[in-house]
Amino acid sequence: MTPFTSLQRLVVTVAILASFVTFLDGTVVTVALPAISRELGGGILTQQWVVDAYLITLSALILLAGSVSDAYGRVTVMRIGLISFGIASVAVALAPDPLVLIIARAAQGAAGALLVPSSLALITATMRGEVQSRAIGVWTAFTTAAQLVGPLMGGIFVDFLSWRFVFLINVLPIAVNLILLQRLRLPEHPRGIRVDWWSGALCALGLGALVFALIEQERFGWGSPAIWIPGAAGVALTALFLVRQMRSEAPLMPLSLFRVRNFGWGNLATLFVYAALSLNGFVIGVYLQQGAGLSATAAGLASLPITVLMILLSSRAGAWAGRLGPRLFMTAGPLLMAGGALLLLTVGSDFDYWWQVLPSVIVLGLGLSLTVAPLTSAILGAIDESRSGIASAVNNAVSRVAGLLVVALLSTIVGGALDLDGFHNAAWVTAALFALGGVVSWIGIRRNPVEAATADADASGSRAD
Repeated sequence: MTPFTSLQRLVVTVAILASFVTFLDGTVVTVALPAISRELGGGILTQQWVVDAYLITLSALILLAGSVSDAYGRVTVMRIGLISFGIASVAVALAPDPLVLIIARAAQGAAGALLVPSSLALITATMRGEVQSRAIGVWTAFTTAAQLVGPLMGGIFVDFLSWRFVFLINVLPIAVNLILLQRLRLPEHPRGIRVDWWSGALCALGLGALVFALIEQERFGWGSPAIWIPGAAGVALTALFLVRQMRSEAPLMPLSLFRVRNFGWGNLATLFVYAALSLNGFVIGVYLQQGAGLSATAAGLASLPITVLMILLSSRAGAWAGRLGPRLFMTAGPLLMAGGALLLLTVGSDFDYWWQVLPSVIVLGLGLSLTVAPLTSAILGAIDESRSGIASAVNNAVSRVAGLLVVALLSTIVGGALDLDGFHNAAWVTAALFALGGVVSWIGIRRNPVEAATADADASGSRAD
């Protein structure tokens, strides 16, 4: 196994820290939602908007950020994103009411959109073959751990300080990464890539209008003009966005990328898998407090085994996928997670974490460890380095849109209330989404030519030795 060079280690560290704050703030909020609702009011609608305001801007602007990253330099864009994210985090922590909180969360998502594609593009631009797969595995382990450890950190802050401190957790990693960026010297310069700002606006407005309709329909009803007008506008704007991508000379989301087999099928698998992950994380974080009566810290601890398994296994799964190909891992992992989701059906009115939740969490952790690094590597390894920024942005946009839509549909999925029946309904839907991700991967994913050639060369070298 070839060790990382000093430059590659620095690149991986920077990429992890930049993405860490984005993923952490996407999940750290889940256990804080009951406390936010108690202090600021608004019930489940406020809870949905606190999550989705962040995901709307993150999802809608991440494509634009991918193009900006390729056009103006990944390090520069990352630095701007880190500073903006820090300022927005302080604004969230100081929010006096739900409206200000939701607006500040949207600003956080916009800043986060600058971080994810530029960070992962640093890896794909400086590494290839098995080294890239292993680096993505390390990146995946730590960034996914950020998503999973977020509820625990949030729970501790909620129980012992205040939910407001939850959003200040990322100040330290932001400061450290800004220092490391000063040491990172890469041959970056503007590449003459045009940025399609109009497409960015269409995408943001279309997603925002659709999510508004999906969330607020529980309150107004589908027949209300307050719902069907923004819903229709969202569909129209999204359609215009896609039409513009087909006709533009410099599209924000090049549809030609989806003709690359692993990129197209991999993103479809991403849609199902990350929708399931988002639904599962939201429901567990809220139900364990409001339904099972656990403290915020205990609810956060519930998912800790997933974090441990990800850190232990994800890098190895990335390396194995680099040698054996991603198809087997991307099929087995989601199917295993589907089984883990079904184990949540054992949760009953007499709640017992050790027998009703822990087995599910362990199975989910094993499946997730097998899935995420091979999935990311298969998708980004299929695209040329010159378009790594936009490829990373598209994949991340797909995963965030998946979470955005499933949270917007939460009331419909759980039947209007997150009681025990609603929790079981969510478990069925989660399992179905995971299973679809596994089936899609088996049908569509093949080995990337670069990975196959590298693996064959390594094997030939081993035989010669």
